[in-house]
Formats: sequence, structure tokens, C-alpha cells
Amino acid sequence: MHYATISNRLGGLGSDKWAVHLSARAMKEAGTPILELTIGEPDVGPDPVLADVVASALAEGRIGYSNGRGEPPLLNALSKRYTARTRRQIGPENIVCFPGTQTALFAVMLTLVEKGDAVLVGDPLYATYEGVIRSTGAEMVPVPLKPEHGFHMRADILEQAITPNARVLLLNTPHNPTGAVLTAEELAAIGDVCRKHDLWIIADEVYEELIFGGGFASPLDNADLAERTISVSSISKSHAAPGFRSGWAIGPAAFCERLLPVAETMLFGNQPFIADATAAAIERPSGVSATLRASLKRRAALLVDALSPASGISCAMPEAGMFALADVSATGLSGEAFALGLLADEHLAVMPGSSFGDEADGFIRISLTVPDADIEEAARRISRFAAALNEEKKVAEA
Repeated sequence: MHYATISNRLGGLGSDKWAVHLSARAMKEAGTPILELTIGEPDVGPDPVLADVVASALAEGRIGYSNGRGEPPLLNALSKRYTARTRRQIGPENIVCFPGTQTALFAVMLTLVEKGDAVLVGDPLYATYEGVIRSTGAEMVPVPLKPEHGFHMRADILEQAITPNARVLLLNTPHNPTGAVLTAEELAAIGDVCRKHDLWIIADEVYEELIFGGGFASPLDNADLAERTISVSSISKSHAAPGFRSGWAIGPAAFCERLLPVAETMLFGNQPFIADATAAAIERPSGVSATLRASLKRRAALLVDALSPASGISCAMPEAGMFALADVSATGLSGEAFALGLLADEHLAVMPGSSFGDEADGFIRISLTVPDADIEEAARRISRFAAALNEEKKVAEA
């Protein structure tokens, strides 16, 4: 039977990257107690306004078809939010709404690139980015993000990675999985490179409200970069509502006109009752982000401190987000081998760094969305497993 080539391009780029997580779930279902620190799902309830407005909207019959761009209350709320943030007029013509950031990324990428084009993206990278890029037929070009630079993208390294067919830079700040937060100065330097090579910038900003210290900067907020920048985000992290699947893309009006028929062909709008709840949520400060941010920062510091004496383990404090990266390369194992051994021996599930690119191969990603006691227990298990590896190495060398 015939299959479209997209199924070949995406082979191994979906759930295969989550093999350790899926193995952990299977062990759990079979009755083995597993301490799971794999995915980034907020461990606080959603912003209370969401449930209240959804209930009201459903009672009012807000379950009909929407339009392709977005419900007027949500478009107006996003317009006010981004006009205030950028200090430029952002109107409904600059916005297209989607069921979540992932869908927005897919539609935006499909609008900008195709076979023969290339997309630059920092490595490490979020696990779905490669699939989003390759789905269009475009080539992914990794830009190394080095631990010695705090995993911050460097303009000079970006310049070296650019190919003649490069069309887009996919930027993620605050960054998953590293927690790196780019400054306005760093973004300006990166933007200079993008202007020089006439690149679009897609900025995934879903962790905007989970920065542990300092402010948030966006290329969309830089007037010199606004005409080449598309910002995508959602309420998944800021309002602890990943299951609501409510996101958006903000960009130049001419781009959004191109994006709109792509979005309409895929989805033709999101659910009015969810759009109403999203509008109400973003019209005011998040009711949960401050609490979530404080707990994530505390847990990150707790983990870093608890792992500091561990043999062969190095864990740096992230600047934002829901994860910490631990360097396990000094144990002699790859991140994948370490994660698999940790699951088998200690019944602790973490993500191997290789799920997030070649530059993270010697790392494991540890989710911070569990109680403090679980973070402490995870650190004990990681330390114990690393110590056992060290003893095995000593015996082998004796």
C-alpha cells in the first residue's frame, strides 16, 4: 500500500522519543511502584477562573462552530496583552488562535518552509521540534547550545550554522529542556544575524511566566525584529492548564493572512467555551503562576544541592521552567543508558538527554513538577545509582 512521505520523515520522531517514559508507565501499570519525573505537567490545579468561565460558557450554549482566526473576546484579550507588552499596536489582524502551542508551531512552520528549505534550532531542543520541522519537508539544522555558555544561544555560533537554504530560526526562551533565558541584548545580537540572512524568527514563549529571576525578553518586543518574528504561546504552563489546549500565534498582519487558510484547513477554529475561559484568564494576572514558579525554583535549588556530592553527577541551577538537566557523562554512561539503568535498578523515571538532541546526550532531564519530598528521594536514588556505577568501575579497574 502507498503511504505519503511525511510518514517516513516522521518515523521515530513521535512517541519513540518518550520510550523511557512509556516503559516507566508500563512498569507502573504492571504493579511496580515508579517515581516518575519525566514530563512537565503542572502539579497545581488550573487557574480557578478557567473552570468558572467554562461552566458559564457551556451553560450559555457556547459550543457552536468558531471562526478560523479566533473568538472575538479572546482576540481582544490577546490584543490588549501584547499591545501592552510590546508597546506597539497588536490587533486581531496580528493574531491566529489554535488548540495549544504545538498546533500553532505546526501551522506556522507549514506556512513558512517546505522541501529544500532549512530551519535552524538550538540543540538541545524540545522533543517535538524536529518532527514539526521535518513534517514540512524542510531540513533541521542544529545550532549547538553549550553548557559552558549556560545553554544560551550565541550569535556567533548561530552565524556559523547558517546554510544557504536557511529560512527560519526556531527560538525557545525560556528554554526546554535547559531552562536558559535569553536577555534582550542576546536577542538583539541574534536578531542582527537573522536580519543579515533574512531569516524568520519563530519564538516559542510558553514558559514566559516561569522565570526564576530577572525579566522576560522577546524578539517580538524588539521593534527592529517585529516584522520577522512570530511568537507562539498558550495557557498550558502560565495557567497550569495543559489539557485545555488553548494557544495562539502573534505576528505581522501579512504573515497572519497567509497563516489563516492553513489554520482553517487544519482546524477551523478552537472551542468557543475554551476561548472564553482563555480570554478571562489572560485579561488578569495568572492565579497560579506565582505559586508554581516559586515551587519550581525551590525544588530546582533542592535538587542541585542534593546532587552536589553525588559521584559523577553535575547539576546546574536552571533559570526558568519545569526541569533541571543533570550531566551524567562522568559516570561513563550516556544519558539514555543512565536513564534506563536508573529505571531498572532504582525505579526512578527521568528523560534521557538524547531525546532532546545530540548536545544533551550525556545528560538526563529531571522534572520538577513533583512534591519536594519526591525531589529529595529522586536525588537519593540518582546518587545511589551513580555510586554503584563508580564501585563497578573500581572493581573493573582493579
